[in-house]
Amino acid sequence: MTLASDSAMVMAAGLGKRMRPLTAARPKPLVAVAGKPLIDWSLDRLVEAGIGRAVVNVHYLADALEAHLGQYAHNHPELAITVSDERDLLLETGGGMIKAQGLLPDPFFCLNSDTIWLDGPKSAFAELSDAWDPARMDALLLVVRHPVAHNYQGKGDFHLDPLGRISRRRPGRVAPYIYTGIQLVAHRLLREAPAGPFSTNLLWSRAMEEGRLFGWVHTGQWFEVGTPQAIPLTEARLARG
Repeated sequence: MTLASDSAMVMAAGLGKRMRPLTAARPKPLVAVAGKPLIDWSLDRLVEAGIGRAVVNVHYLADALEAHLGQYAHNHPELAITVSDERDLLLETGGGMIKAQGLLPDPFFCLNSDTIWLDGPKSAFAELSDAWDPARMDALLLVVRHPVAHNYQGKGDFHLDPLGRISRRRPGRVAPYIYTGIQLVAHRLLREAPAGPFSTNLLWSRAMEEGRLFGWVHTGQWFEVGTPQAIPLTEARLARG
């Protein structure tokens, strides 16, 4: 099938505080899980899906990450990698997308650099592409149910209505769906954005109010790898297939 976009933004600029002490001397995207850096799990999925371009933002220990990206691009010439440089100021998720917007088509995939997942019958990018409707959607978020969200200890993030529109979990309650860190984004979501650092949650909230933020339930498995303790658990599950 034809994907909704041939490009993706990979979020790799964070400080990785929850992954300390492993991030004391390396950026979180270069922490190894099952023998390869976290960011390679995301980049490999882009290559497998036939996505031809990645824009990766960098901030913390950016030189090391940029050198790794150069080597990855050398070994995988089918994926063109462009760096969005946030060395001077960490822009958070929303600000990072705004800075990189000119490098990205409409729409584009966006994924976190610490996301590890196993696909079901279709790739995550194919699932989002199948469900994408630009007339109705500003963004389409890939979500999973609790039983396939490995290492996840939270209460969930979202509810979906029968049409797939997203609403947030109420305080103190449990929500059935967890955001995987993967989404398909229209440039319309980024309109009239504030200057400087801000969270994508600000843009999502507006899209929710307008009924234009949607979710799609992933058919595979997903792993939260946010702390050192999650690494051996993830590796054990991956080894079991």
